[in-house]
Amino acid sequence: MRIDLTGLRTGPAQTWGAIRLVPLLRDQPVEGLRLHRIAYAEEPRWSEVKLGSKTSYYSYIPHGFVADWNRDGGDSGQSAAFGTQILDQRGGVRGMPMQVHRRMTQKMGKQRVRFLPLHFALEGYLALHFGGPDIAWREWSDRVLRHGLSPREEAAYRGTTVTGLQDALKVFEIHAGQCGVLLYTADALAAAFVVPHPEDYRELHPTLVLDHFGELIYQYALMMPAVQEFRASIADQGIDSLAELRAAAEAQFAQWAEFHDRVVANALLDRDYTAERGYRMGAFDLVRFRPAFKPGEENHIGEAITDGDGAIAYLKTFRLSEAQIRRGYLLELLAAHDWRLSAAATVIGTTAANLRTRIEAAGFGMMLRQKEKTAAE
Repeated sequence: MRIDLTGLRTGPAQTWGAIRLVPLLRDQPVEGLRLHRIAYAEEPRWSEVKLGSKTSYYSYIPHGFVADWNRDGGDSGQSAAFGTQILDQRGGVRGMPMQVHRRMTQKMGKQRVRFLPLHFALEGYLALHFGGPDIAWREWSDRVLRHGLSPREEAAYRGTTVTGLQDALKVFEIHAGQCGVLLYTADALAAAFVVPHPEDYRELHPTLVLDHFGELIYQYALMMPAVQEFRASIADQGIDSLAELRAAAEAQFAQWAEFHDRVVANALLDRDYTAERGYRMGAFDLVRFRPAFKPGEENHIGEAITDGDGAIAYLKTFRLSEAQIRRGYLLELLAAHDWRLSAAATVIGTTAANLRTRIEAAGFGMMLRQKEKTAAE
């Protein structure tokens, strides 16, 4: 899968400290699909999604989306869903109320579905080779052979903790036709967010502070200096009318947009992803995707709603930290070689002992048998 942003164009960026927001504009909204926010209560909640008889997915739930398809859009106030939560009778987790969802996506009528933004993508990353080794090699601990990678967890930061993000969203202009945004911290791409219709974006723009962000994004926003703002530079010669001045200004914005589209955003767009469809919405598909997990490079996971041609109607991405990339890389490497340490180590030009060290450093030490080493190592 490739991320296809056909129909979207880059608008003039705005900066606030280390935060840069690049608007994505549509000349024509996507027909037949609308997104709205679910109004949950303001207090913090957790979600539980049953993935099987013995497996559950837990996460903090900040907000939810409802997708309507094959409709004329209508009044977003009439389409928003309220009060759909099912309270867990067992009480809260760590003193917090529990929000229980039976599925990552839930049908709410013939042409409506509720889903939790980014949770579908994050659940896919956490479930990566969750069952553990397929063959009971002696290298692996009894625990991982019996229970797989349970529990598997990753940390993320809520948008309200990302320095400057909340202020930036308050003061930045929402452009006519804006249907999305590329969010940067210290000019590192943090996230992409795309919706089908400008009215959807105006409603959902504030929810960016409720999303999850990785450790790198949090640190960059906290510690890095303010980014340089793009300023148009127009020569004072050859401008003899307002029309010529406007044309010169538009040429400057077009030049910046070309640079952004060609250089800055390529780390997200110029990649092949492994995609998995999660829900069919008439002519649209809700899919999640993951990268090839290349350490030392930018890696994003995400979810999208695509039309029949693969063009993006909805998109939300999460940039993985270097530690998260390494964990994904190691799991893919081991699974590709039947979880045999010696075989996986040979492919990457190292020893089984060195690979064990990498696995432990990545936080997967519980997978390994600690008391003995096999002859194959």
